[in-house]
Amino acid sequence: MALSYRGVCRGASLILLYGKRPVGVKASLCTPRLASTKSRHYSPSQARSGIGRSVVSGLKWANEKYERFLQRRFPRFYVIYHTFMRGFRLLFQDGKEVRRIVSRMLSERIEHQNLPYRDMEKIRQVRKDLIKAIPLVILSIPPFANYVVFILMYLYPRQLLIRHFWTPQQLVEFRGVYHAQRAQHHWAIVKGMESTSTSVQDTRLKSRLTELCSKVRSGVHPVVSDVHAVRTLFSGPPLGIKRMYADQMRHLCALLFLTPRLPGFWIGRRLNSHAFELMQLDRAIVRLGLHQLNDTELREACYVRGLNPDRLSSGQCREWLTQWLQFSTHLKGTQAISSRLLIKTDVLNPLCEKHLNLM
Repeated sequence: MALSYRGVCRGASLILLYGKRPVGVKASLCTPRLASTKSRHYSPSQARSGIGRSVVSGLKWANEKYERFLQRRFPRFYVIYHTFMRGFRLLFQDGKEVRRIVSRMLSERIEHQNLPYRDMEKIRQVRKDLIKAIPLVILSIPPFANYVVFILMYLYPRQLLIRHFWTPQQLVEFRGVYHAQRAQHHWAIVKGMESTSTSVQDTRLKSRLTELCSKVRSGVHPVVSDVHAVRTLFSGPPLGIKRMYADQMRHLCALLFLTPRLPGFWIGRRLNSHAFELMQLDRAIVRLGLHQLNDTELREACYVRGLNPDRLSSGQCREWLTQWLQFSTHLKGTQAISSRLLIKTDVLNPLCEKHLNLM
């Protein structure tokens, strides 16, 4: 049966609209203009994706133009703006990284102490940053409070902001301030150790502890074997965490950036938890290999353990961390808790820094 002209045109229209040929309609029956027209099929998702790319591209162009304007007209404000934008990106990346690590731990049933060093350190740092950021988030909840919070962040960046929102100059400056604050507690703890040595019953250990404290006070750098000789004193009385006075524990909290304004039993629990975390990090570094750490990771590891690395070379930081790990890997039981906090942080650190003219 012959096809009418109207039927042919209807078939061509269907081809153009839906991208497919009706049954019984041949391409040769269409007019040359319609037959040569190429049809394209766009799904709703592809259309939305194209619009999204256009919007993102436009926003990116506008943001770059705005940044160039700030950099040219308001250079000081541009530094603050750029630092905040970079900080939010780094914080978002850290959040994604921690989420990946936790998902891997759950899916593969990996215990925290068996994680690689970089994953373990990432979780520790992000948890510390979140704890510091929580008060600032709470302050910004009321209406229009974000403007006040922004002013406070500008005036008190060290107290309110986390490391992501510091400039490189502020990072070095603030780390120096924090280290100067904790260095004020070094000699108080060494003096407390000297006064505590009078209650040691073993005369050999008593003389070695007294000699070690005297070396520290005179500026002589002890070797790791000197500290190992008295490590048994930290597994019980008088220098175990459960046997220490509250004032001694509060000095230790100041050294480890833990708040000392807590009841004595709570401070002891926090010190135990922090010391156990350091022990796990030390073992993870040994598994990885100290030579695998880059310069930034090396300096951060030294700073966490009590040394200010900003005026030290990479070789000096590596040598100091090697001594730390030599001592750390030989501790067992409760010695790994008490002596790690008291001896390593308060004898090796101030003495090493005095030896290097850093105090």
